[in-house]
Amino acid sequence: MTAMPLARAINAGLRRAMERDPKVLLMGEDIGPLGGVFRVTDGLHKDFGSQRVVDTPLAESGIVGTAVGLAMAGYRPVCEIQFDGFIFPGFDQITTQLAKLTYRSQGDLSMPVVIRVPFGGHIGAIEHHSESPESLFAHTPGLRVVAPATAADGYSMIQQAIASPDPVLFFEPKARYWEKGEVDLEAEVDLGATGVTTGLHAARTVRAGTDVTLAGYGPTVKTLLAAADAVAAEGKSVEVIDLRSVSPIDFDAVAASVERTGRLIVAHEASTFFGPGAEIAARITERCFYSLEAPVLRVGGFHTPYPANTHEEEYLPNLDRVLDAVDRAMAY
Repeated sequence: MTAMPLARAINAGLRRAMERDPKVLLMGEDIGPLGGVFRVTDGLHKDFGSQRVVDTPLAESGIVGTAVGLAMAGYRPVCEIQFDGFIFPGFDQITTQLAKLTYRSQGDLSMPVVIRVPFGGHIGAIEHHSESPESLFAHTPGLRVVAPATAADGYSMIQQAIASPDPVLFFEPKARYWEKGEVDLEAEVDLGATGVTTGLHAARTVRAGTDVTLAGYGPTVKTLLAAADAVAAEGKSVEVIDLRSVSPIDFDAVAASVERTGRLIVAHEASTFFGPGAEIAARITERCFYSLEAPVLRVGGFHTPYPANTHEEEYLPNLDRVLDAVDRAMAY
């Protein structure tokens, strides 16, 4: 096991995928000699060259459109979007072309494209640098949407995403890039016989409990674990689930937990209005109605544009807001 930050773990996963398959190539703004603004691709240009680590113009639509063509030609492009808010110039290419070409061709075309998106707040950035647009892509049929929360998952999930025959939106919690975790660099990553692995979309219970379930993904998992510690000091037992995937969602794992605890709180930095938590709340209410002791509660961003950096801590689902939701759920 090796201790490394999430950013370095994703870098190691990209390296392994490129070593394994010469058809894997990286594309994005400043990802070459600079190594990307967050240095996630650091060293890869030196080792694999400019034909496989491609510095692109500042044109997200062009990046994604080129990736679509490369996928048609048999390559596995991995696109980096520099910041979450910069993905919108490529939104049309992603949702009307990338997501639909396999369906449109009745399966004759596969689109093994990964789009890496640093997302989320807590970095004190300016406008368009801290948004959480995952709901927009989870709502689009034909796209897989995942978000690692740990270095170990960053290492394995990026390889599984690249091996997938379907397009994957790979959301990386930028505020967690330099938090370290244990990674087994020698372990074989399950890539599935045809590149499809259920492991990419399987939720993981990171803390067992009996009184209430907290579910989240990406940047919120650390906040939920802190909430579980605080609640434990008051004698309550909290189960924490790292969803890892936003589309598809591992509803079986969430339902099994709720059947034990009777309560569910879902947290994410995206707006609660039409956010992933809304879909989870609806599905779990349908499946676990007779097990629920309280309504499913959601904690997330407010239904406003992302605020100035001086106000982001009030906008994001912090520890106090999660603890307030736990108190409300336990009051029923």
